[in-house]
Parts: sequence; C-alpha cells; structure tokens
Amino acid sequence: MLVGLLGATIVLCNITCFTEKEEKKKWKEIKLFRKLEKEKMQELVEKKKEEAEPNKDEGRHYTVSVALPGSILDNAQSPELRTYLAGQIARACTIFCVDEIVVFDEQGEDSKTVEGEFEGIKKRGHACVQLARILQYLECPQYLRKSFFPKHQDLQFAGLLNPLDSPHHVRIDEESEYREGVVLVRPAKPGRGSFVNCGMRKEVQIDKKLEAGLRVTVRLEKQPSPDSKTRKGLVVSSHHPRTVSGLYWGYSVRLASCLSKCASLFDLLLSPRLPFISS
Repeated sequence: MLVGLLGATIVLCNITCFTEKEEKKKWKEIKLFRKLEKEKMQELVEKKKEEAEPNKDEGRHYTVSVALPGSILDNAQSPELRTYLAGQIARACTIFCVDEIVVFDEQGEDSKTVEGEFEGIKKRGHACVQLARILQYLECPQYLRKSFFPKHQDLQFAGLLNPLDSPHHVRIDEESEYREGVVLVRPAKPGRGSFVNCGMRKEVQIDKKLEAGLRVTVRLEKQPSPDSKTRKGLVVSSHHPRTVSGLYWGYSVRLASCLSKCASLFDLLLSPRLPFISS
C-alpha cells in the first residue's frame, strides 16, 4: 500500500514539474513574440518617417573655376617642359575639384588668336591654345582620346604625362554609376537608342538616338544577366554626377581673350594679389 502511494506521488510530482516547464517555455515564447512585434512596429514607423522626409540632396550645386594666363607656358625652356607644366596644372585642378579652367590671353582684347576653336599655330596666343589643348586631352578618359584628339604637334609629348586618375576615368572592369562615352556608328532598331562606347567590355545602349561621334555622360542601369550582349543606360547632362550624386566629374576648358572677359561671369572672386574678396 505504501509503495503504491509513493509511486503515485512521484508520478504526480513529475507531471507537475513537466507542466511548469511547459508554462515557462510558453511564457518565453510569448515574450519573444511580443519583442519581435515591437521591433517590427519600430521598423515600420522609421520607414514611414523616411518616406515622409524629403530626400536629402547629396549634390554640389556650386562650381569652382580657375583663370590662368596662357603665357605661363612661355617660362618653360623646351616642348617637353611645357607639356609637363600643363600636366601639373591639370593634376592640381583635379585634386582640388576644379570644375572649369579659363585660359586667358594677356595680350588684351585686341588679340583674336584665342577666339573660336583651338586651331592655328602662331606666335601670338599660341601658348593659350596649347595649354587649353593639353588640359582637354588630360581631362578626357583614356579610352576616348583616339575619338576626339587626332595627332597634333601640341600633344607630341602628352603621352609621357601621368594620368589624372579622376573619378570619371573609370577602368574597364570597375563598377561605376556614371561613365563617359562616345556615340558609335552602329545601326539600332526603330524606337531604340544609339550604342555608346563607355570603355567597358560591353557596349551600352542609351535611351535616345544621337549623332555618332558625340561625347555623352551615361548613367548605367543595374547589372543585367551575364548572357546579355549590351548594357542599358540613360543619357544625362555632364553636371548631373556633381549636382545629384556629389561626384567630381572633371573640368571644362574655356578660352578668353582677356581676364576681364572671364571675371565678369562669377559670383565670387578670390585673388592672392588682392587684400579683399569681391563679390
């Protein structure tokens, strides 16, 4: 009789312990479920806040320009040194994110050798033309230079210069949101855009039909499947990477007949020779 009572007591104790463990386990699961629900609610609230807030503008809307006299090349004693000096100027402007380089002629307003295209080799104003040509050559990505720069005496020693390594000088296998390219002479199907060489293993088909030989800035779409023969992209303005994404995207070169011609276009002028800042 006593043995039977002891056995029943042990069974009851085991059942009680088992139910307590189950209750604790269930309580832990309830607590964990409530915690997860709370975290999900917080995530939803944060997402709604982000959607309600306007997108932060990461772009840079101001531009930096530098004005240089073309006669700076006259101080160099040889054609190699003239080219090297122009390369140093280009490299410095790239490091400090200069958006425009203005090359002006110190001869004054009567000098007409710097007006129009970069043509002609004359004693007067030739330094301006040569400096502008070398600066443009270095700014252009390497895979586009053959398309835009034919053989010229001013670029005789340009191949010896170090590359600028600017953000828009993208390598063939490097991923980038934007790329510079040249429109190719290649027929496209009706209703589709032109094909562009962007220095990649695959050509890029843009959203517009453009004239062959134009230099364009392309915003690439997401990586397609490996089997696709081309990439897709959108044509954007040359200042789009700067104003939208905040990227430095090279500089432009402009010629001016005198300093006053370029100084009148800016909002703020800084000069080491002047004791004040004029706006």
